[in-house]
Amino acid sequence: MYQENDSDAAILWSDVLALLEQRGLPAATLAMLKSCRATALDDESLHIATNLGFAQRRIAQQAPIIEECLEEAAFQHLSVVVELSKDVDAKPVDTGSSITAAELGVMDSSISGAHTPAPLEAAPEQREAPASPESRRRANPLFEEVPEGGSKLTFDRFVAGEENMLALDAAKQVANGENKSYNPLFIYGKSGLGKTHLLRAIQNYITLNDPSRLCIYRTAGDFVDEYVNAMRDEKAAVPRRALSRHYQDVDVLIIDDIQNMSTALGSIRFFFETFNYLTTHGKQVVLAADRAPSQLGMGDSLFDERDTSRMDSGVTVSIQVPDYELKLNLINAFYERMKADAEAEHIVGLDGTINEELRKLMAERAGTNIRIIEGFVQSCLMLAHQREHAGSTLSREDILRIAAQKWPTGQRIITIEQIQKAVESYYDISHSALIGSKRNKELMEPRHVGIWLSRELTDNTLADIGKRFGGRSHATVKHSIAWVEDLKKQNRVFHDRLDVLHDNITDSAQ
Repeated sequence: MYQENDSDAAILWSDVLALLEQRGLPAATLAMLKSCRATALDDESLHIATNLGFAQRRIAQQAPIIEECLEEAAFQHLSVVVELSKDVDAKPVDTGSSITAAELGVMDSSISGAHTPAPLEAAPEQREAPASPESRRRANPLFEEVPEGGSKLTFDRFVAGEENMLALDAAKQVANGENKSYNPLFIYGKSGLGKTHLLRAIQNYITLNDPSRLCIYRTAGDFVDEYVNAMRDEKAAVPRRALSRHYQDVDVLIIDDIQNMSTALGSIRFFFETFNYLTTHGKQVVLAADRAPSQLGMGDSLFDERDTSRMDSGVTVSIQVPDYELKLNLINAFYERMKADAEAEHIVGLDGTINEELRKLMAERAGTNIRIIEGFVQSCLMLAHQREHAGSTLSREDILRIAAQKWPTGQRIITIEQIQKAVESYYDISHSALIGSKRNKELMEPRHVGIWLSRELTDNTLADIGKRFGGRSHATVKHSIAWVEDLKKQNRVFHDRLDVLHDNITDSAQ
């Protein structure tokens, strides 16, 4: 029998997490479990702790499958006890590797040209600290005030639902500095779901509530531009050292859309040098992308496995596409806020009325991109204002017409070849592997997905689709479609992957 032992508890919990990952749990659920710390182990139970109330409730719902894996790992029946703690110890972040000085000298030819910069000198451990937060900001040229409009991107204005609650809670933990183990925090999801809102909310919270922490927000494009500019001069080592020194002085570094850095090798190396310095010195890193870290190294990306594993070494959470209930909540929130902001800021044209039934219709017809939903609400509100000033009211037909403009349903010409190329690029497999006869796990999902998308986006018969996928039978094609339909109902992460692929294909269609 086990005796109470923190080390044994941690080892057992690590084994349980490995078994749960093999069971194919959704990424968001695994992220919640990995954020927990095993605190005690006795003859009857394993105790784990989290400081997220939302996570505690969700993990408790997964108790049956956790205890199955717990019994498999411990060779005896044990129950899992999920405790809420405000004092979960920070877990050390093991980046798994380091970048050598030689590696830092390897620069992408598109960035450094023929000139190879000198290896970066390590920033001195001891620096004279500025006397105040204000002087520290003035001393660091990277610091910028939050742009106009960005100050409204706060936690209070973020519309929460089950699809984004874990990401919201994690962002709050990072903003208030309570949980040092959330490092890096990696938030991913398709475009327009609120990732940038959360990143800006972290920045705004720190600026207002903890100005002693120097917080920098950058898009990946901004970061690459700064690096390229530092490398342009013939004496590039000096400005590069200065840029590194400024980044290493940051307390919280936020990089948005990091997938856009994937083809800039020099910037990638510079970023991970900065990443290593900040995380090993107790500084916080927050990243966001349109896909999970493990998917950032696919295709022509220059992120290698070492890079993606470092990005995934802290807490990784997804924001999923909104369902009808969240879309209705979003529409109601945007509607009320736009009217309130218009009144407070004396903005003309947004004082119309949209009744509850019409807002429900808007939710039914809205797509999943939250930015477009916000624009949809504004368009409807402006038309409502015009209608009322003309002596009428906003109608169902008005809503349907604006929705059709925002989310056109016109059929685009999409071919099976386009779908296959998109699937091959997304899953990083060859065409011969996609349509071939091998049945290993790595190929079955992309093959099923390609067949399902071909059925969804083209007018080809099942027999035609089967021919284009290696001569598969009508029954085999039906099985693939059923497999995808079943899994997307059970697994929201897989559902999101389908949405990303679907949108990539339809957006690129001519």
